[in-house]
Order: sequence, then structure tokens, then C-alpha cells
Amino acid sequence: MERYAEFRRMIASQFSERTQQMVDSALAFAGEKMQPYTRYDGTPMMNHDVGVARIVAEEIGLGRNSTIASILHDVMRITNREQPDKVGELSETIRRQWGDEVLGIIVGLCKISDIKLKVAKEQASDFRDMIVSYSEDPRVILIKLADRLDVMRSLDMFPPQKRRKKSWESLNLYAQIAHKLGLYNIKSELEDLSLKYLEPESYRHIVGKLEETESERRTFIAKFIAPVLERLDADGIKYHVKSRTKSVFSIFQKMRKQNVPFEGVYDIFALRIIIDCEPEREKTLCWTVYSHIGSIYTPNPDRMRDWITIPKSNGYESLHTTVTDGHGRWVEIQIRTERMDEVAERGIAAHWRYKGVKQGGMGADEWLGRLREMLEDTTHSLAKRFDAKPSSGEIFVFTPNGDIRKLPEGATVLDFAFDIHTSLGSICVGGKINNRAVPIKETLRNGDICEVLTRKDQTPKADWLNICVTSKARTKIRAYLREEQMKQARMGREELERKIKNWKLSTTIDEAVAYLGKYFKIRRGTEVYMMIATQKIEISQVKDILSRWLSGEEAEQRRAAAAEAEERRAQSNAARAVERSSDALIIDDRIGSIEYKLAKCCNPIKGDDIFGFVTISSGITIHRSDCPNAARLKERYPYRVMPARWRDEASGSFRVTIAVTAQDTPGLANTITEVVSRDLKLNIRTMSFSSRSDGSASGSITVEVPGTGIVDMLLHAVRRIKGVRNAYRVN
Repeated sequence: MERYAEFRRMIASQFSERTQQMVDSALAFAGEKMQPYTRYDGTPMMNHDVGVARIVAEEIGLGRNSTIASILHDVMRITNREQPDKVGELSETIRRQWGDEVLGIIVGLCKISDIKLKVAKEQASDFRDMIVSYSEDPRVILIKLADRLDVMRSLDMFPPQKRRKKSWESLNLYAQIAHKLGLYNIKSELEDLSLKYLEPESYRHIVGKLEETESERRTFIAKFIAPVLERLDADGIKYHVKSRTKSVFSIFQKMRKQNVPFEGVYDIFALRIIIDCEPEREKTLCWTVYSHIGSIYTPNPDRMRDWITIPKSNGYESLHTTVTDGHGRWVEIQIRTERMDEVAERGIAAHWRYKGVKQGGMGADEWLGRLREMLEDTTHSLAKRFDAKPSSGEIFVFTPNGDIRKLPEGATVLDFAFDIHTSLGSICVGGKINNRAVPIKETLRNGDICEVLTRKDQTPKADWLNICVTSKARTKIRAYLREEQMKQARMGREELERKIKNWKLSTTIDEAVAYLGKYFKIRRGTEVYMMIATQKIEISQVKDILSRWLSGEEAEQRRAAAAEAEERRAQSNAARAVERSSDALIIDDRIGSIEYKLAKCCNPIKGDDIFGFVTISSGITIHRSDCPNAARLKERYPYRVMPARWRDEASGSFRVTIAVTAQDTPGLANTITEVVSRDLKLNIRTMSFSSRSDGSASGSITVEVPGTGIVDMLLHAVRRIKGVRNAYRVN
């Protein structure tokens, strides 16, 4: 206990006597259990647990349960690793002495600790999502960030290889999660400490330069800010000023990105003017301060950032301007209020009230964003009224060598095999999940380690489509089945041609197959060929049918078959003419005598990926590649599908409809109209909105655009409107 006296004093200064007693009992319990374990430098492992608890309570601001869970989490982790049969007994002890919430947090922390991270930058996003997916209680993420920060602060004791691995994880995984939560102090410290071990020479160079220029910066700041403060004092504005030096990692990034030396980074520091005022005066006073600064120094309009009118997605609010002192030196000034500064400094830990909002099917990014939206001033327990967990509909599955694959919920071993590679999926016969043999239809769970079992003579089957849920697997299976069908069709055609020649029948292959299709009530000639190849139609039966037909017994059917064969030849010739004239049909042009029109089902516009479809009576119809009917057309009529592209110089206007969901606020339609018509200079054809009972509104806007590039700009502009939750293209 004496070893952690300073920590106990901090707890006593912030929490009740009852909480202090519970923390002391956790320290005693963990101290006994962890006594045999030491860190790399020989110090007690318990020092790490107390260090994490201190960050959790003092720097992040979490409460009693989080602090106790931080102290005890290594006890559970080591027991689970070395004495798994004792986990149940330990869990019951923790539940009895410190409660269900503490146990729940500890279990969540142990799950994240079990994730085997692989240093691969292209998978960093998946690992971040997986860490979040394991954290049903939001406190787990925050404690895990504190755990990683304490590790990084004492990283010198670790072996060199572990230093680099943990630094990479901290930079690419944990710092990014901290950024999502607005925990800027933790984010910056993790980045700086990571850089110290990943790029030691660059780190030492920048730190040295910062120390050399510190005195000169202080003198400059005092002289620069003096006239601004005079104006604020004269206006009676209550404020204080902070000077923030850019983080070492941020300077390193700017030097590398702009290819400049340290001296070429002109925004090494920023000044913060923090206003003390009532909430209703925040925006007015921030803009007043901005006006005073602009009347003294010349601002750079390209460097102005207004995150007061529209805050960042993680809740950050501030007004940024970059001005020159008249001698070629630029200074960034951040204007915000005390409340805004608290959120900017402590992020999600600045406000604690959770309103119990259910989340539905949100992904990891949306879930973390929602945490920000539900915060208000209180010191109550973080999770008591928070009934939400991420249900993104995704699971994360490992290969035996540690690669991670992100799949939808319900994915099977077969989906996993196709996700790795088409050739692996095609010969899959089963798998091993956590060393347990399973069939290809076995459903995977979050965190499973899956090994694919194969056999060389295995091929995809039609019933595999009922096993797979991923579009990649289903697409590859269908492609294989279509290819096999086409092989069979070619074999059937060759056999029919050979037999017609041997039988000395006076008909062409096209007329014969057209008649056989009518006789057997089969719509496609390829199906006739396939049935002949697979002997579903006996070849002797075919001879009898064709002989009766050619004898004149069925003259009318013969004429109809000849007409249909002629129509097929005309379509085939038209398609070949297109192929000869160009690699693809060029839209906004004519190819020979072929006409085209744009499909109404998907309304393609210039810039969309498209294809042409030869119709029987209406020429060629142009569809988007993601048209709802595309898969059916390509599967049923592959011989009618042709590549197409837009002519580069094609011009004109296309109509596009976007759907919008938003908060039902007064003036929403007017604001959208102003953005679309005045700012983007686009012509609105129709617009309609309707209110819902839950306080939201939904509607659609039809706009004339020259191409898809403007659609992306339109969607971005509409999504930035305050109150708009989502905007997406309908057609």
C-alpha cells in the first residue's frame, strides 16, 4: 500500500470515503495476486495497473468502477492464461466484492488483450473496428487507451522489437481511436511517443529545434498578442490566452508532406484565446474576437476554419484564423469558449450524461460518433443510462498466420475461403475453426481463427449459393457455373451440328435449335445445347423431331423458327458491328444504324460505369453497372450484353434524384435550396419533404447535373447542412 501512497492521495482528493475503501481493497487483492509478476525492468507488474488506474481517474476522468477494473484487469488476464480452471471462481469473487459492472469491464478488457495484432498498415482500419466491436461498454475503450498510454510512457524497458511493434500499434490503431473520441491530449502523446521509437533521429532533431527556439517564441508571442488583448480588454471581454506548440509528430508529418526543413513549418505554435461567457453568447463573442484580430493583422482567407457554425463530427468546436504580423511570419489563432476548450482538451471525457439511446445497426465509426452526441454536463456514472453497443453487422475472423478478414454477420467457412482467394474457395471442402473440424456451411463468429481445408478435385456447386452470404463468393460461384454452362452449351452445339451433317438434314443449326426451343418450350438456345450435352434430350429423339418438321408436317412452326433464327442473326451481327467499330459502345454517339436510349430503371448519367443491352425491338438500352436489373440481365442474356462508355467530350444535362433524411427543423427546405441553387448553381426540378412522428423529416430532390463529379459535390454539400443526417443518390 505504501508504494502507491501518492495514487491513494489522488483517489482520496477526488472520490468519497466509500470509493477510497473499495479502491484500497482492490489494491490489496491485486497486490497479493500479482506479487510474483514483474515487468521487463524488474519492477512489479502491479505498477502498470496502478499507472493505468491513475490515467483513468485523473487524466480521463472516469469513475470508481473504471478505476477498480483498471487495477484488477491483469489479475483476470493472467489467471485466464495460466489457470483457466480458476477463472469462474475469480469472476465470482470480483462480482461479490466490487460488482457486476467492474466484472463486465474486466471481461471486455481481456477480450481486447486476446486480439493478435499483426503489423500491416492496410489492415489497421479493420483492427480498429475490431477493437471497438469487442467493447460493448464504452468505458472499455477508454481504459484500453489509458493502458496503452501507460505502456508507451515506460516503453524504454521493453526489448527493441517490442518497442517498434507497440509503437506501430499505438500510432495506427490506438491514436486513431483517441482521435475519433476527441481525446486530443492522449492522441498527441501516443503519436509523439510512437515517433520517438519509430523515427528516433527525426524525433530528436525536432525536439532539439523546439528547445532552441523556445525563448524566441515566447518573446514573439508576447509582442504579437499585446495589441489584440488591448482591444479585448477595452470591449470588456473575459478571456485567457494559451500558447500551444505543435506536437512533434504533427511537425514531422508536415516536414515530410511538404518536403521542408523545420524552419519551413510556419505554424509551429498556435495561440488560443479562450472566452469565459454564457452559452447563449458563445458564437457572438467568438466572432467579435475574430473581428478584432482581423482589424489588427491581415488574415489568410484560405486558412480560415469555421467549426463553430458546423462542428466537426467528433464534437470539436473552434474558430481558426491564420494571420501575418506584416513581416512574413504567420501565426494561427484559435478562438473558442471555456466549454469548447474543455471538449477539445478532454474529448469524450468532458461530459458524461448518456441518454440511453438505442443504436440499431451502426458501424464502429458511427457508434463512436454517437458517444459524442450524447454528452452533457454531469458527474454521474458513465454507463448506467447507456444501453447501446456496436452492432455493425460485421465480424472479424483471423487466418492461422494472423491476417484479419472482415465479413458480414452470418458468414460461413465458404465465404471466408472465397474472401481470401477465388481459387481457394473453389476447392474448399471444409475448415477448422479454433482447431475444430467443421463443414463449409459452418457459421463464423467474431474472433474465430479459421483454417480452410481443400481438395483438388472439388468444384463449385449450385447449392453453394444457399450457403454463402457475401456478394464476392456468390458472384464467383455464379461466374463458375455460367462458365460451365457455356462449356456444356458449346459441346451440345458441336454435337448437334455434327449430327445434322451426318443425318443430311436440309436445315441450318440456327433454324434447328430455334424449332427445338419451341418444341420443348425452352426460351434460350444455349439451354437446348446444354440439355443435349447432358443427355436430358436424347439425340435420337432430336432426329425424329427434326425429320417430322422438315417433312412438312409442321410447316408453320418451321416458318416461325426461321424468322426467329433470322432475328437472332440480326442481333448477333449488330453486336459484332459494335465490337468491330470500337472496344465499347460510345454513348452520345451512333454506331452504324444502332440506336440507344438510357434505361429508366437506373437513370445513368455521365461518369457512371455503364453497359449496353441489346433489346429485341428498341435497339440498345444503356444501364448503370450497379443497376438493380444488371445481375439478372447479365445472367439470363449474356450474349446481349456489351461494354459501353461515355464519350469524353459528351455534354448536356442529366437528372439525378437524391434522398435526404434530417432533423425536422424550420427552414430546412430553404437552406437546401440555397445550397443547391445559389452555391452550386444547379437547377432544381422537383423537391418534396414530409415530417415523421419521431421529429425527423425525409424527402427527395431532383436536380439537373452534367455528370457524376457534380453529384459527389452535391451530396457532400447537402450532408454538411446542419441537421441533415444523410443524403444519398437514388437514381
